[in-house]
Order: sequence, then C-alpha cells, then structure tokens
Amino acid sequence: MSKWTLDPAHSDLLFSIKHLGISTVRGKFPGLSGTAQFEEADPKSLKLHVEIDATTVNTGNDQRDEHIRSKDFLGVVDFPTITFDSTRVEPSSPGEGKLYGDLTIRGVTKEVALSVEGPSGEIQDPYGNTKIGASATAVINRKDFGISFNHVMEAGALLIGEELKVTIDVQFTKDATS
Repeated sequence: MSKWTLDPAHSDLLFSIKHLGISTVRGKFPGLSGTAQFEEADPKSLKLHVEIDATTVNTGNDQRDEHIRSKDFLGVVDFPTITFDSTRVEPSSPGEGKLYGDLTIRGVTKEVALSVEGPSGEIQDPYGNTKIGASATAVINRKDFGISFNHVMEAGALLIGEELKVTIDVQFTKDATS
C-alpha cells in the first residue's frame, strides 16, 4: 500500500455560496493537510484523511471572514478544524468516480459524496518527488452541519444561500518509504 502526503502549496479547497440570491461569494481554505493510502491497482482501497484549518477561511473581505469564523457560522473558537475521512470509493470509469466520506464541521458529522477526477498518473517533480493529483466537487447544505444563520429579505430571497458548492484540487507527494 502506497502512502501519500497532501502538498498544501499545490492544493486548493474553494467554495462558493449565493448572497442575496443575486450574486456568488467565493472563498477558500488555504490551511489544508492530509494523507492518502491506496493500492495502485485498486482505487477502492483508498483511505483519505484531510484536515482543514477553519481559521484560515479567506473570502477576500476581512469583516466577512471574521463573521464566518464566528459562532454564527464555523465557530472556530470551539471547532477550529474541519475533517474529511473517506469511507468508500465507487469508480464509474477510468479516472472518475464518487468518493464517499464523513465530513465533520462544528462537531457534526455527515456523509458526503464527492465527484472525483483522478488520481492522475504519477509524475516526478524536478526534485525527484513522486506526485499525483486529483480534483473533486460537491454540493453540501450548510444547515446539515448546524450552520443556520440567515435572514429572509423583503423580496423573499435568503441573505445567504443554503447550498455550498465545493471545488477541491489536490496534489499529493508519495512518501519515500512507500
């Protein structure tokens, strides 16, 4: 079984959510770490663990970021880390499939399904490290994780949408002992 470590300098976790029902706010979590283990010949053998430093949320607006860190949303004082642990893989075609796992936000764990492309074939970087990459997308309902802060506007639109679209692009480095 090969072991891999997430390369945070070459990985992104991006999200988007509707604001006032008329525009989209985007952000990211640069504080990523994680590990993967799998048999190259068996994609179903994947065991993935990812930790997201919730305090690193960045939407490009300091005031909004502080609000997202507050108890209204992520409650980072009590819940500084978001985690994802894979539970199963369902390949649909070569290099594509669904990755299911337990996502924990604010101490609430729910199963989510990620649509995955990859992993890419192994490649050597200029420093002799073996790398792979993958991309994934998901849509999660923030209320499933106890994040219910909102206001109904006069026109009936929600201040903040309930569906959070997530895009993940990751690069992993193979452990030298694998």
